[in-house]
Amino acid sequence: MMGVCLRYCESQEEAEDVLQNGFVSVFENIQTYKGTGAFEGWVRKIIVNAALTNIRKNKKFKQNIALEKVDFMLPSLTHTGEEFAAKDLLKIIQTLPPGFRTVFNLYAIEGYSHKEIGKKLNISEGTSKSQYSRAKAYLQKIIPNR
Repeated sequence: MMGVCLRYCESQEEAEDVLQNGFVSVFENIQTYKGTGAFEGWVRKIIVNAALTNIRKNKKFKQNIALEKVDFMLPSLTHTGEEFAAKDLLKIIQTLPPGFRTVFNLYAIEGYSHKEIGKKLNISEGTSKSQYSRAKAYLQKIIPNR
């Protein structure tokens, strides 16, 4: 679950706080687990919700960020022809601006629809699609063509 938290957070310390808050919620709500479906999936959903709560609490989600405004944040990659390790991809995802990162994680990794993301983040479905599109464009600039 730490990996889930790291994808939504900007630092290890922030991810550890989210993970702790998430597990507090798991233990407080363990009686609501009905035994249907995977326990890990149930826990993951709570951890993702803890990460989203953290983002909302810290007001880090920005609905509209122009891609041109984040070009200066692009890290330089020294990988040439070698495969990225999972930790490298995690670092790249962590460089995404908070709005891009949140929608990218929810859509591409967690499998939520744009409509569901809109409801979770209190944004329009179109904003979710736009943020995802911009996140993909950002990642395409960072990751060399394969």
